[in-house]
Amino acid sequence: MTDAEFRLAYAPGVTPAKWAGVWAERVREVPLRLVQTPAAEIVPLLRDGGVDAAFVRLPVDREALHVIPLYLETTVVVVPKDHAVAAVEEVTLADLADEDVFEPLDEVLTWDERPGQPAFTRPQSTAEAIELVAAQAGVLPLPQSLARLHHRKDVTYRAVTDAPQSQIGLAWLEAETSDLMEELIGIVRGRTPNSSRGRAPQPPARKKPAQKQSAPKRRPKRRRA
Repeated sequence: MTDAEFRLAYAPGVTPAKWAGVWAERVREVPLRLVQTPAAEIVPLLRDGGVDAAFVRLPVDREALHVIPLYLETTVVVVPKDHAVAAVEEVTLADLADEDVFEPLDEVLTWDERPGQPAFTRPQSTAEAIELVAAQAGVLPLPQSLARLHHRKDVTYRAVTDAPQSQIGLAWLEAETSDLMEELIGIVRGRTPNSSRGRAPQPPARKKPAQKQSAPKRRPKRRRA
């Protein structure tokens, strides 16, 4: 970590702008530099000290890393605009049984068994696979965030309700848990500035002990003559 900035890598499809905005408000003295990095290259970059923390796609090799799972992404299938799937709101894996399904070399989903039939080629990248989908050569399941990232006018996508999902997590080296790292963790987890770890907690206000009320004085009884 440098004194001048905090370097945060993120996988394609992750949108860190909201967290970066909160960082700019809370940590004005240290700029946050965002570094978009291919998902497969993020952990090596982190281990080599190229960045201070990273939003990664799980699972990753957790040796010497702290990892906080954050959220699951919806899985969709990208199809040509005039494909039959475009006429419905969502599909299942069984609906893709007769489709030619692309598996790009930068695939981020983990499958027990891939749906459909293997397409005629394995594209080098997700972007190339979507170009082939646009040419009506097959379909492509992937996280919704990547479908949005590579959006084209000649393709569309629909949710696949029973497909595996990609999960995003925050990762950093175990030996580098600094005050700035704690600040980022607090921002990502939605802590308020006063509750962020690394800041001195305010002692709770002491309640004043309740004052005992004195018993009312009794009037002396008058004796009868």
